[in-house]
Amino acid sequence: MTHPPLAPLELTLLSPPTYWRCEPSWSWHSRPLPDHLLWCVLEGVGELRLDGRTAALHAGVCAIFAPGDAPVATHDPLRRLVVFGMHFSVAGDDTVVPPGRWQSVADRELLAALARRCETSYRRGDALGRRHAALGLEHLVCLLWEDNLHPAGRVDQVLADIAAAIRHDPGRMWTVAELAARASLSRAQFTRRFAAYTGDPPIRYLTRARVDRARHLLTETTMSVTEVAAALGYRDLGYFGRQYRQFLGHAPSRDRHRDHDPAGMMEA
Repeated sequence: MTHPPLAPLELTLLSPPTYWRCEPSWSWHSRPLPDHLLWCVLEGVGELRLDGRTAALHAGVCAIFAPGDAPVATHDPLRRLVVFGMHFSVAGDDTVVPPGRWQSVADRELLAALARRCETSYRRGDALGRRHAALGLEHLVCLLWEDNLHPAGRVDQVLADIAAAIRHDPGRMWTVAELAARASLSRAQFTRRFAAYTGDPPIRYLTRARVDRARHLLTETTMSVTEVAAALGYRDLGYFGRQYRQFLGHAPSRDRHRDHDPAGMMEA
């Protein structure tokens, strides 16, 4: 049985991280590879064949080819492939090839950012840049495994985006009706699916995000309890205090020095 890499991998880059914009007449009939190859499609459409299996290529599809693999790929000359990748070796018996051999990565922004950072750091030519590129390669390997073992459907991806939006802006006056509309679900369906995905119903998740942000502001800035409550959409200071205690077990003022809290209202 193939197991995911749970310990740091010992990977050695054998070629610079590189972008390939495939020419209109391009096709790839690889000889058996002597090493591992990370191969990630960033743009375009095409087809990949390996060991009698076929995959449709589009942005986000990635593969890790093993030594001995001989992949074949073609593309639509009007929608040319842009591919990022690098050759590398693996120390010992570390497993880097996920089941299924290729995987569609859900977070394409992260994929593109990691590729850009790997290429830029390596091209700089110093030891730190090469180390950064190797860490980026390891991150990409883990990203493929993560999405292979825990694939996200369309609704799951929308729920992930909604949860992230709440965490990024917890002070906004979010409503369950608005969030359900974003997910194209009824209010009841959305509440059930969101709770299953995050572990909390939407309102509790929002409250937790607000309290987490409040704690950060109280411990990392000079904002008073009153200012923090207002910034996060609380009009009732007492209600803010009760929710803070519910999640953290103590009053907000415990996380805010008195000399920065002229109101001094939340100790009780």
